[in-house]
Amino acid sequence: MDLDLILRWLHVLGACVLLGTGAGIAFFMLMAHRSKDPAIIAHTASGVVLADLLFTTSAVIVQPVTGTLLAWKLGWDLTEGWLLASMGLYVLTGIFWLPVVWIQIRLRDLARRAVKESAVLPRAYFRLFAIWFACGIPAFVAVLSILWLMLARPDLTL
Repeated sequence: MDLDLILRWLHVLGACVLLGTGAGIAFFMLMAHRSKDPAIIAHTASGVVLADLLFTTSAVIVQPVTGTLLAWKLGWDLTEGWLLASMGLYVLTGIFWLPVVWIQIRLRDLARRAVKESAVLPRAYFRLFAIWFACGIPAFVAVLSILWLMLARPDLTL
C-alpha cells in the first residue's frame, strides 16, 4: 500500500476523530447538564472524560505526526501560509482543550460528590460549566477552520 495514502487516511481519520469526539462530548455534556441531575451528569461526565482521554488524546498525537510526514512526503514547505495558519489554530485549540479536560474531570467529581451526599450541584459546578462551554466555542471553530484550510489550501501570506 502507498505510504502517501496511508498517511492521508490516518490524517483524515484523526481530523474526523477530533471533530466528531469534540462535537459528541459537547452534545452529551450539554444534555446531561440541562437535566441538572447530579447522577446523570456524573455518569455522562465519566464517559466524556474517558472518551476525551482515549480518542481525543490519540488524535492530538496523530495529527501533527501525520501532517508533518505528509508535508515532507508531498514536498510542501512547512512555512506555507495555510500550513502555518493550520498549525497556529491547532495550538490555539490545544490551549482551550487542556483546561477543558481538567474542567470535565472537576465537573464529574463535583457531580459524583453531590450524588454521594444526596445534595444539589454546588455553585462551583455551574461556574466551571460556563467556563467549559465558553472554551468549547473557539476550539470548535478553530477545528472547523483547520479542516477548511486542509481542504482549500488557500494561498496565504503570513
